Amino acid sequence: MTDELSPAERYAASRFRAAEQATALAPFREMYDFDLDPFQIEACQALEGGKGVLVAAPTGSGKTIVGEFAVHLALTQGRKCFYTTPIKALSNQKYTDLVKRYGADQVGLLTGDNSVNSEAPVVVMTTEVLRNMLYAGSRSLLGLGYVVMDEVHYLSDRFRGAVWEEVIIHLPESVTLVSLSATVSNAEEFGDWLDTVRGDTEVIVSEHRPVPLWQHVLAGRRMYDLFEEKSGRDGDQGGRREVNPDLVRLARMENSRPSFGRDKRRGRNMREADRERERRQRTRIWTPGRPEVIDRLDAEGLLPAITFIFSRAGCEAAVQQCLHAGLRLNDDAARSQVRAIVEERTAGIPDEDLHVLGYFEWLEGLERGIAAHHAGMLPTFKEVVEELFVRGLVKAVFATETLALGINMPARSVVLEKLVKWNGEQHVDITPGEYTQLTGRAGRRGIDVEGHAVVLWQRTMDPVALAGLAGTRTYPLRSSFKPSYNMAVNLVSQFGRHRSRELLETSFAQFQADKAVVGISRQVQRNEEGLEGYRASMTCHLGDFDEYARLRRELKDRESELARQGVAQRRAAAAVALEKLRPGDVIHVPTGKFAGLALVLDPGLPAGRVGGHRGMEYHDGPRPLVLTAERQVKRLASIDFPIPVEPLDRMRIPKSFNPRSPQSRRDLASALRTKAGHHDARRHRKERSPAADDTEISRLRAAIRAHPCHGCSDREDHARWGERYHRLLRDTRQLERRIEGRTNTIARTFDRICSLLSELGYLRADQVTDEGRRLARLYGELDLLASECLREGIWEGLGPAELAGCASALVYEARTADDALPPKLPTGRAKDALGEMVRIWGRLDALEEEHKINQAEGVGQREPDLGFAWAAYRWASGHGLDEVLREIDMPAGDFVRWNKQLIDVLGQIAAAAPEGTVARSARRAVDGLLRGVVAYSSVG
Repeated sequence: MTDELSPAERYAASRFRAAEQATALAPFREMYDFDLDPFQIEACQALEGGKGVLVAAPTGSGKTIVGEFAVHLALTQGRKCFYTTPIKALSNQKYTDLVKRYGADQVGLLTGDNSVNSEAPVVVMTTEVLRNMLYAGSRSLLGLGYVVMDEVHYLSDRFRGAVWEEVIIHLPESVTLVSLSATVSNAEEFGDWLDTVRGDTEVIVSEHRPVPLWQHVLAGRRMYDLFEEKSGRDGDQGGRREVNPDLVRLARMENSRPSFGRDKRRGRNMREADRERERRQRTRIWTPGRPEVIDRLDAEGLLPAITFIFSRAGCEAAVQQCLHAGLRLNDDAARSQVRAIVEERTAGIPDEDLHVLGYFEWLEGLERGIAAHHAGMLPTFKEVVEELFVRGLVKAVFATETLALGINMPARSVVLEKLVKWNGEQHVDITPGEYTQLTGRAGRRGIDVEGHAVVLWQRTMDPVALAGLAGTRTYPLRSSFKPSYNMAVNLVSQFGRHRSRELLETSFAQFQADKAVVGISRQVQRNEEGLEGYRASMTCHLGDFDEYARLRRELKDRESELARQGVAQRRAAAAVALEKLRPGDVIHVPTGKFAGLALVLDPGLPAGRVGGHRGMEYHDGPRPLVLTAERQVKRLASIDFPIPVEPLDRMRIPKSFNPRSPQSRRDLASALRTKAGHHDARRHRKERSPAADDTEISRLRAAIRAHPCHGCSDREDHARWGERYHRLLRDTRQLERRIEGRTNTIARTFDRICSLLSELGYLRADQVTDEGRRLARLYGELDLLASECLREGIWEGLGPAELAGCASALVYEARTADDALPPKLPTGRAKDALGEMVRIWGRLDALEEEHKINQAEGVGQREPDLGFAWAAYRWASGHGLDEVLREIDMPAGDFVRWNKQLIDVLGQIAAAAPEGTVARSARRAVDGLLRGVVAYSSVG
């Protein structure tokens, strides 16, 4: 080929090769045994050219190569590189990878509870650690040349996303930023913002999956392709694809299946025939069981596989189902390897804890090549599962969606049991972005020719909707940035209030809000043109139709207002009736899922009616805890009582009654039915409507009848145009308020926060007070509450275990809303201090309302949750793992995670408190907590 080139062309090619060899990229490429993809080369070249880069590419495409090139550049230039990740597990994984390449002396690790060689030229850390270093003005920032932000799309996370923007905004200008993101649909918009705040930034977007992904639906014994194959197309890499018509027909047949057994005209014989026909159809179409799915994938050579189940209990149950079905995916040699690795990795776990942790059942599953992976597992166990899966010694993993968040566990196949998940409040459909993230695990680069995503058939499944999920490869990146109290004092300390305000206005949140204003303004202009046309169409020759329409609206509004008042009065009467309930009252719940006979266990009175703690106090009216006649213990709400309720009878509740015990519930429910089953629900007398006697309604009706337009033959036609006019006018006013609300939104929130902090004495004009400097060292959701507790001295005199119990309320949040009895608390001084914490929170909550700081928008202090106080107190007091876990009914992984977070906040308290009893107790509490499972779990 070279012989065909002219001498000039050969000389030019030689010059090009020489120039390429002179770059830092050439030796870097030689470190890998595969060629880099075009998008990787483009990003690395931009980086070497001095530009920042944003790389948006699918999961598993190798975008971390660009981050590793930034590390290589830093070491070549004698500068530092910080590699940030969103979670500690990823930090540990990346640290291990970089140590293998560059050596332990060149790489450090900082994750809040781990600190290894922190002054190394390359340090892997969580994003929060870097944010804290920036605010503290750490000397470690000297010589920093590059920052890699892996999984930067985390800035959409409503709980932690603000940290990413804080880092991007506050990094020194001399630092080159490498942002690595999943494929997002607005990468250019994000790149424009980075260009604004960080300088010249190259945006590189790759839609290409290195391993093609095939989509399937498994129904009964048959595996259907989701898309109909087109000649010359590979997987999902082709052009336009159509949904498999066989799947569409299957769904149509299932959804149109008649309701059998109701044809009274044809008699019993016909119904039996219909049932038999239905039974035959069901034998062809069903949702396969979990062991059946794994067996099928194994037979077709589609293992290893990750099955996503949106439930921790579901993951554990899946493993047990596979074990009971006799599945064995490992031979004897693999079993021996698994046992050796597991015993080595868990050697530090005390023998007495192994049984508590379910070690032997877990090991049995691993030896067979089957495991669960979820946040409730002990971190050490999760790490072992990840290691064995990567080695091919575990072939079937049942996981919650947390596994999809960056952990390097690619599989040949991914299985989705359902396309609906529980989001903490309700069941919702998964989004296209979540579907892409989950199925992105399928297909191992360099191992698999293709990856496979399998969705299990469910009744009511819509193949077209599924194809929409699978075909929408991108999702938008939305800022979740909100100022916090800690952020405010740190910013004012460094830049003053005016400059801080300007900095916050450079956030991606404000960038997106300002951009949206342009589109809204255009819509307002279009609406105003439409209003002119509607006004002309509603004109009446008999009189002022606008005035007539106003009278009709006033009548409708008055009737609606009276109806609302009636509802409110009935609710108030119901609330008064609920407040009179006492434990032991037998009631009839009038509506809702738990309608029927019930026994009151706890009246659940509103805040302020009874002393105590969270679980006994509610701000939305009484919420009685009841035992239903069907043996369910439930916390009811005011919506279950649209009318007043009165006790039908009374019963004694045994002191030994335990709402968590099925036997206790069964016995008491049986006694309830025996004693009160004969009572009928009392009918509530319907009252006369207030509208019947309202003088304003009578006046408006008379005015409408007397108006000239009332006699117009086209009256209702004019009225329809009038309705459209006022509906569009209302929408236009709302759009105008949105424009007003979106302009300077972040800065206005910052002003409100500063106003509150000034009232409390944390700020004085542009100066941060001593109390403010203490607040600057406290990070977390309840930073201001922690600072106020230190200022008021409510933790003075507490022992280490008592302080641990109190501090747990600053970090712990229950996974579900309280639905049982109040949490158990330590007694004595600790209980008093917890009560004081709730009192201080109540004062702060009132102040936030006064300053219009809205918790619903993610700003402000949530109520402290006391649900982990007893566990933290007992663990810090030295009690055994078995005893503590039995008392709180919590998975070991959650227990470790909350303790790790508690240790972190106790470290902050020790640093922020003046030297004295609180600081000493905080340090000793850390020592008391950092033992056993908490100490030997390297990932928090």
